[in-house]
Amino acid sequence: MRVYLLVMLVAAAVTYLTTPLARWVALRTGAITAVRARDVHSVPTPRLGGLAILLGMAAALVLASQMPFLAGVFDSRTAWAILGGATLVALLGAADDVWDLDWFTKLIGQVLAAGLMAWLGNVQLVSVPIGGRTIGSAWLSLAATVLVVVIAINAVNFVDGLDGLAAGLIAIGGAGFFVYTYLLTQDVSRTDYSNVATVVMAVLVGACLGFLPHNFHPARIFMGDSGSMVIGLTIAAAGIVVTGQIDPAIVSEQQAIPAYLPILLPVAILVLPLLDMGLAVIRRVGAGKSPFHPDARHLHHRLLQLGHSHRRAVVIMYLWTALVALGAAALARWSATTTLAVVGVGVVASVALTLGPLRGRVRRPSHHRGA
Repeated sequence: MRVYLLVMLVAAAVTYLTTPLARWVALRTGAITAVRARDVHSVPTPRLGGLAILLGMAAALVLASQMPFLAGVFDSRTAWAILGGATLVALLGAADDVWDLDWFTKLIGQVLAAGLMAWLGNVQLVSVPIGGRTIGSAWLSLAATVLVVVIAINAVNFVDGLDGLAAGLIAIGGAGFFVYTYLLTQDVSRTDYSNVATVVMAVLVGACLGFLPHNFHPARIFMGDSGSMVIGLTIAAAGIVVTGQIDPAIVSEQQAIPAYLPILLPVAILVLPLLDMGLAVIRRVGAGKSPFHPDARHLHHRLLQLGHSHRRAVVIMYLWTALVALGAAALARWSATTTLAVVGVGVVASVALTLGPLRGRVRRPSHHRGA
């Protein structure tokens, strides 16, 4: 565990130290988010924070590749393929941050990056831990992988609407996924605790934590599409890599629920982004608009409209993410009854904080940043 924590610390430190450089590049290239009617920030703010996140992840992976404990992780190309895919979407996002690309160009770029990552690094959905089911066709496996990655990328992009929101959600949910993959590795092997998904989650969580001090309200820099695409692709890749490591045929009845966690955990981490994206698509298509047409009716906008302050709205969404993601991870060690009891108490507390007396005056739906 100490090795993974060191890798996480390096990712956090490099990201933290290089974020001012990313901010300088954004100011020089004009990658600045102007104040629009749907935005919450009151002054133009530079983006391109994703470049610092990528640098933090890359530095941590290079260090990890030199550690004897993690040598086995880098025997295959998987970790480097994930970093390669992250680099491609970071460059695509950076181009969008500077030149404001159209949605179709971004979608094609996301598909290409996901496809190359899957093809070169064998990051593919080939089986699911439910009855030992496999995807028989290589092309169908590739298509399913690309679809999952593209959905995750855009889900994170949709929820990135308040200072510190996306980075914090992924850091919290990713921490739960990190612990789960580490415990899973211990169960699978008693001699080798190295694991690609655990390393990838360590560098992702570290990079998000390193970026947060610059991004929390009031933000000095936004991660932009260069950041939301990177963390969306990375967390999807980690979920795909770990899927299938548990064989339900050999686990006991008491361990049956953990067999489903490789699928449940990535969904649990992204539950708020996925919910927000789904509601936005339904809302926009129903109004006869493009699903990518921006508005100010995301979940975080609604929290502001309920009267929560900017920071409180972010913290509430942190709480809901922790409740779902850590609750799902707890199933790996606790019984379903115990987990449901604890989560139930957490739900009551979260609802009270979301709808309770801490809210201020109800706000009008204006001046909110949205995607």
